[in-house]
Amino acid sequence: RDVVKSLPREKYVLLTKIWPRKADWVTPSGGAKEEIDRFRKELDAEMIDVCLIHCMTNDKWPTEFARIRDELSSLKEKGVVRAVGVSCHDFGALKVAAEHPWVEVIFARINHKGGKEFACDASVQEVSETLRTARRNGKCVVGMKIFGAGKLVKPEEKQASLDYVFKNDLVDAVTIGMLKVEEVDDTLKHMAAVAG
Repeated sequence: RDVVKSLPREKYVLLTKIWPRKADWVTPSGGAKEEIDRFRKELDAEMIDVCLIHCMTNDKWPTEFARIRDELSSLKEKGVVRAVGVSCHDFGALKVAAEHPWVEVIFARINHKGGKEFACDASVQEVSETLRTARRNGKCVVGMKIFGAGKLVKPEEKQASLDYVFKNDLVDAVTIGMLKVEEVDDTLKHMAAVAG
C-alpha cells in the first residue's frame, strides 16, 4: 500500500475480484457494495479501477450472478468502480463474456499450447478465436495461465507463449504468478524480448 501511495494515481490500476459463491475456498461475497467498500478501505482508495466477478464456470453466469452484475453496474454509475468484467474458467463462460454487453474486462486462460493439460479451457485455436471476438467487441483481455499453471517453464516455452499471446494481439495484458524475485526478473526479460 505504501508503494502505491507514493505514485500518482493515474500511474497504476487497482484491479480486484469478487468471489460470488457460498462454497469452496474463500469467504463468500456479501455483495458487490460490501466488497468494494472493504477494498477501498483496505487500499485507502476512492475508486477501484476494475472489479471482476471471479471464476465463471459455465455459460449461465450472466443469469446466475445477475445481482452482483447489477450491484457493480450501480457502483460504476456512482464512479466508485471504473470498469467491470469476469474471470473465466470455462470455455462456455468465455464465449458468453466475449459477446456480452456488460463485460468490459475479461481474464482468460491462454497460452501457445492450449487444452486442459496446459490449464486452458479449450484448444489454442478455439480460445484464440474467442479472444479475437472479444477484442473486436472492445473488451480488454488479460491473459492468465500464460505459462500453463507452471507446466511451461523452459525458457523457450515461456518465450513462445508470451510471443503467441502478444504478437497475435490476443491480450492487452497478462497476469503471471511468481514466487521469487528471480522469477520476476526472468519474466520481465521475456516480456522485453516480445517488445523487441
